[in-house]
Amino acid sequence: MTATPLATGASRTFVVADLGGTTLRVGRIAAGADSAEAVRRVPTEGLGRYRGLSARTLQDRVVDQLTRELAAYLCSPGGEEASAVGVSFAGPMTKDGTVLAGPTLWGGAAAPLPITDILTRRLGVPVVVANDITAAAWRYAAAEPDPFCLITISSGIGHKVFRNGEVLISDSGHGGEIGHWRVDPAEDAMPCECGGRGHLGAMASGRGVLLAARRAAAGDPAGFGRSALADAAGGDPAGITNEDLARAVRADDPFATEVLRACLVPLAQAVNCVFTAIGVRRYLFIGGFAVAVGHRFVTLLGDELTRLGCFGLGDEEIRAMLSLGAADDDHCLIGIARMLDRTLPAPASAGGGA
Repeated sequence: MTATPLATGASRTFVVADLGGTTLRVGRIAAGADSAEAVRRVPTEGLGRYRGLSARTLQDRVVDQLTRELAAYLCSPGGEEASAVGVSFAGPMTKDGTVLAGPTLWGGAAAPLPITDILTRRLGVPVVVANDITAAAWRYAAAEPDPFCLITISSGIGHKVFRNGEVLISDSGHGGEIGHWRVDPAEDAMPCECGGRGHLGAMASGRGVLLAARRAAAGDPAGFGRSALADAAGGDPAGITNEDLARAVRADDPFATEVLRACLVPLAQAVNCVFTAIGVRRYLFIGGFAVAVGHRFVTLLGDELTRLGCFGLGDEEIRAMLSLGAADDDHCLIGIARMLDRTLPAPASAGGGA
């Protein structure tokens, strides 16, 4: 959406939330601040915890949990009332704040969810809801003078392109979901939590890499046995965690590194496609898994991208396109607050998200 700059007020305080497939984070942030305060982290009451429940039931659980957590933050311990609420949401949305899907939250098909309207009615304050990567892009908008593509690598994969003061998505919510680009057309390709198969997010997300590591360990017991992953997992492939995997890659463990390299091939293809299609030359990577691996993540991705080549660019130019975002998990909280401060016409008005 395109933002109209507004005068910010130091007295404005927002309640902000980042609703992800694994964790719900809620805090308070003053307009213009660079960090949130009193951030509370709780497991999301969705697919990650209750895989046996229907999509509709999970949808209801997630919305009820979100409402409770936001309501608890509307008034600070000192009695200060929040001016508005901002929520970053892990899934595609329309411009008016209707959720179209929640693959990492409730999995399969469920009815579109007018979450902005629901939260506005329940909380009684202005509410803006945005896709999580749309929100995160606003954190970097002021510091990035040129068009950039923000890509998150966490429980899923998403991206947004920010150019000339706006995130490039349609009013109906299309765009920015490269994690659901089908990169493997095989009928038995890895399943994605959205119900499809062979999607980028099923192969190169934190969850995808973890599954690949466990499969590789089971298929190559000798190689696994020589890896630091074996000690961390007690010799059981099913015991490997994302933390173990990231630690091993940072230490240049050969087995773990080769697993990640293979998973980064389709991600490099995705970056190549965006560059070739629209010429963006700045790619920022955030998300729990990418941040946990650290600079080795962009180094290994750069290896694969230079191997593929980017039309018209040399190897050094290709590697220079790739960077990690800030090494924290506050992207969405800071970004949605900045989006609120820019887009709400007045503290008493309600808004929607895209």
